[in-house]
Amino acid sequence: LEKTQVQALADRLIYMIREIKQSDVTISISKLPRDNAPLNTPIEEEFRVGIIGLAFDSEAVLIQVDLQAVSDGGEEEPEFIDVDDLSTDQDILRVLISPSEADRFAHRANSVVGAGRQPCPFCGGPIDPRGHLCPRANGYRR
Repeated sequence: LEKTQVQALADRLIYMIREIKQSDVTISISKLPRDNAPLNTPIEEEFRVGIIGLAFDSEAVLIQVDLQAVSDGGEEEPEFIDVDDLSTDQDILRVLISPSEADRFAHRANSVVGAGRQPCPFCGGPIDPRGHLCPRANGYRR
């Protein structure tokens, strides 16, 4: 996942948890202990994520997160592939987590993303404390 995808996923999970709480007051979402352990490195990706899908199973009280690889087809508007369709060779990861685990993940993701360098508003590249050479500004330092 890219940094912006992690941020978007965390934001949507927080919104989804808020909606779950409002729609069914019988669902209890407990606060799990905060995970502040360092991330394991090196982080090697199995595939690059293109499309992210979220769903809530109200019977099992689980949030489903589907991550689909970037397609090589060069399609203008990629379509989400049904995870249960085994005829495709597209890489897809499905994760089922409780709302409590989703809440902990979202808060951890926000802290990890917030600890990183700010992106350049022009090119999206990370800005070092001394600035960076921005390709969109013809190499001028930002």
